Amino acid sequence: MPAPAVPTSAMAVQVPLWHHYLQAIRSREAPRAQDFQRAENVLLTVLERVHALDPRFIVDYSRGLEAFQFALRSSEDPLDMEVPLWVDAEALLIEEPEATQPEDGPELCRLGVPREGAGLERWTTDDIFTASSEGDAKCRGHIVPSKVLCVLKDLLVAAIVHCKHHSLIRPGSLNAASLREEQLHLSLLVSSSWRTINFHVVPVVRRKLGVPALEGAQQMPGFPEGSLRRILSQGVDLVPASTQLWRTSTDYLLTRLLGELGSLQGHRLDSLSILDRVNHESWRDGGRTDGLTFGHLKTVLLWASVLFPAPEDWAELQGAVYRLLVVLLCCLATRKLPDFLHPQRNLLQGSGLDLGAIYQRVEGFASQPEAALRIHATHLGRSPPPRIGSGLKALLQLPASDPTYWATAYFDVLLDKFQVLNIQDKDRISAMQSIFQKTRTLGGEES
Repeated sequence: MPAPAVPTSAMAVQVPLWHHYLQAIRSREAPRAQDFQRAENVLLTVLERVHALDPRFIVDYSRGLEAFQFALRSSEDPLDMEVPLWVDAEALLIEEPEATQPEDGPELCRLGVPREGAGLERWTTDDIFTASSEGDAKCRGHIVPSKVLCVLKDLLVAAIVHCKHHSLIRPGSLNAASLREEQLHLSLLVSSSWRTINFHVVPVVRRKLGVPALEGAQQMPGFPEGSLRRILSQGVDLVPASTQLWRTSTDYLLTRLLGELGSLQGHRLDSLSILDRVNHESWRDGGRTDGLTFGHLKTVLLWASVLFPAPEDWAELQGAVYRLLVVLLCCLATRKLPDFLHPQRNLLQGSGLDLGAIYQRVEGFASQPEAALRIHATHLGRSPPPRIGSGLKALLQLPASDPTYWATAYFDVLLDKFQVLNIQDKDRISAMQSIFQKTRTLGGEES
């Protein structure tokens, strides 16, 4: 079934404004990528010294998508810098705690060192290890996330002092005083040009094997053929979840999927960049208030790419943005945004966000986007375009206060599109149906 078309009159007036706004965002991409790379180089220099001090922590140069993702963003949320542990994860004992509900969060585990394991002596020292009772015949003890973080913090302080003393990093680019040990990561501020980037330094254990929750994932419409299977075959990371437990992390896999969408023709990534900018400037008041994150919007794009797999769905910029908006608004209305790779998990649950207020802001933008498509002096050195006519109510003609809209024919169209998708994973089908269920309330408490 073809996607809803943008009204011709609206396109004729609004297209120049949308493209002007996109041009402004694109003009910042290269400087942002350069700022990120300079800051990353500073941090990598420090981590090289960390590795020299303690070879258990290694430097990973293989992941080159962080600069690409940072350039897409306008938001200044912290960025993860993963520090892999030099350990064969397949030689460790992955011990899952007592059964939890899938919706509770990512898979949790403890990392045990087997009694008969060879080459694991460096992981049984008291600074990162807690011994098991003598009665445990299989497990010698566990690698403890809180201890690993403590060791890594001390190493970072020593490495920063060394690098500054030997002029290995630019003066003023990094200060050990900014290093903070938070619950599950180390926070560090790195200056690059006029921009200061907040990195979350996270120890990770690389696993070559995937996790059962992802084994059923098959080729999905909207992505290049074979890309999902190829990316998921790389396995997942384990990162700290608490003082004693580790959890699976698929953040890098999602970034890889985003990169795959960027290889396709159309405005998929452009629509994400526009909404992230609007979210930062308008919905979050320039980052001064809590709200949706880039991760939320990235997940919306991944789902929208499955719902609208045809190339023509993304050929026109305004239509591409509104495909994200309709998915986002329905997620906010139903208070459900499933994790793309673990769809039984709701990314909005427990977020503490005022979803009703966010809904109103997103709906306001969808109804009258020109108010938020402002070109700031920091974007381009030229005059902003004229405002478009206030009589245009955007592609979907979203209502201001009528909850019965969500039970109208448009969502029947979406549900019909969903029914023809060739997706075998039952959890994924259930999650997609829960997103696009016909709801009659925009408010109320979370179920």
